[in-house]
Amino acid sequence: MNIILVSGKLAKARTLTLTLPHLVLGTAATLLALLFLAFGLQYSMLRYAGLNSPLLTTLVLSAQQEQNEKTENYLRDSLNAMASKLGAMQAQMLRLDTLGERLARTAGFKPQDFMFDQPPGRGGAVSTLPTYDLSLGDLSRQVDLLTKQMDDRTEKLGILDSLMIFDSAKKKLLPSALPVEGGSFSSNFGWRIDPFNGTRAFHEGMDFIAKIGTPARAAAGGVVIASEFHPQYGNMIEVDHGNGLITRYAHLSKRDVKVGDVVLSRSKIGAVGSTGQSTGPHLHFEVRQNGTPLNPVRFLRLAS
Repeated sequence: MNIILVSGKLAKARTLTLTLPHLVLGTAATLLALLFLAFGLQYSMLRYAGLNSPLLTTLVLSAQQEQNEKTENYLRDSLNAMASKLGAMQAQMLRLDTLGERLARTAGFKPQDFMFDQPPGRGGAVSTLPTYDLSLGDLSRQVDLLTKQMDDRTEKLGILDSLMIFDSAKKKLLPSALPVEGGSFSSNFGWRIDPFNGTRAFHEGMDFIAKIGTPARAAAGGVVIASEFHPQYGNMIEVDHGNGLITRYAHLSKRDVKVGDVVLSRSKIGAVGSTGQSTGPHLHFEVRQNGTPLNPVRFLRLAS
């Protein structure tokens, strides 16, 4: 294609020859220019419309509200989880207080001396190091750590409580109570002159002088394993306290318990008498470990 340019400023006419490549490039350039122009107009219109469109504003506000709701739900779920842990910790703390009071009583302390129902005293000067606020994650980790520590302390205190209760029970099973109230003793444990034949003989118990009918009481809790008449001991009762430890009560005027009965410390099991081989009203009291006689003084809390 030839294009002839004629102008008064030109000395002569000029001819431009446009080939097919020239036409293609020109067409492409024109289309690109139109395309850029269209995009520019569309962007300007959308921006202008977006700033003033209620629909777009509503969509933006809706998205923000949805995000806020998600955040609130997350915080609420986190707080509910922490509240649940806090409730468990409060129950655990109540159990620890109960354990502490029981341990204090078992150990002979007064629970009010430890003030379990009051927070411990704490204080100190203002730190020179910078402070910082705990995040929700930090607080949650601290609560988890404290929960684990409380579980550990509860388990250890529970074991200690069991051991102390067991030890206290063992002490209650030791024959440490006087078998006769107000009675004086006439014969000790050990070698003595036999009152019947005048020879030197070993006395395997203690004799307590008391009037006939005076209550004879169990020196400790246990199970009655013998309640019978013996040719030498007369009316006799034996109480088993466990671990091979038994107590024997002899020369009774009557027996108030039978084999198999469970007796408590200081409970009445019979009455003082002078049955069997006896020179007068008294209670013969023995303590034996696996059949071997032991000195009752080791167990009894005798008045000085």
